[in-house]
Amino acid sequence: MTRSILVLPGGAYRHHADHEGEPVAEWLRTLGWDARVVKYPVLTRHPEPLKVVQREVLRERETHATVGVLGFSAGGHLAGLAALTPDATAGERPDFAILSYPVVSMLLPTHKESRENLLGPRASWWKRRSLSLEKLVTPSSPPMFIWHTGEDGLVPVEHSYLLGSALAKHRVPHDLHVFADGHHGVGFAKDLPAAAWRALAERWLARF
Repeated sequence: MTRSILVLPGGAYRHHADHEGEPVAEWLRTLGWDARVVKYPVLTRHPEPLKVVQREVLRERETHATVGVLGFSAGGHLAGLAALTPDATAGERPDFAILSYPVVSMLLPTHKESRENLLGPRASWWKRRSLSLEKLVTPSSPPMFIWHTGEDGLVPVEHSYLLGSALAKHRVPHDLHVFADGHHGVGFAKDLPAAAWRALAERWLARF
C-alpha cells in the first residue's frame, strides 16, 4: 500500500480510549488504507506526545507516498498539532488530518483536563496559545476533515468552529460537519445521525 493513516485515540492525554483505536484502524483498512494506532505517551508534558507522532509520520514516509492522521478528542488535538505546528519539517507533517470532536483551543476553559495533563495546571497564556490549533493555521496548512456533535458537553462544538473559521480565513481546504445529537466520545456514533461522518470521510479521503 502507498497510503497510510495513523490513528490517535482520545482520552484527555490521560489514557487511550480503546473504541477510538483499533476498530477505527480496521475500518480504514477496509477502505484500502494502511492504518495503525499510535499509542502516544500520556500523563506526560508537551512536546513528548508530539515528538512521538512526528517520528511515526517520518517512519511511515519510508514506505508510503501519502501519510495522514486521524484523531479523536485529545487525540484530535494531537493530530491537529502534528499538522499545524510551525517548527515541523516537511517530512514530519502529515498530508492531511481528520479530527473527530477535537480539543482545539487551549485558551478556552474547556477541556481543562486535556490542557492540564499536557501543559500542567499553571501554564502561561502564551504557552496555551502556542498549542491552540486555531492560532497555528496558515495558508500552507494541510487539508482537514472535522466533525463534532452539537450537544457535546465535555468538548463543546465551539472548538471545531474556531478551527473551521481559521481554516476558512486562510483558505485551507476543509470539510466541517456538525451533527445535532451525540455526547462526547461517541466514536463511530452507531445509531445516531452522526454515524454519517464515516461515509462523508470516506468520500473526502478519495481525493488522496
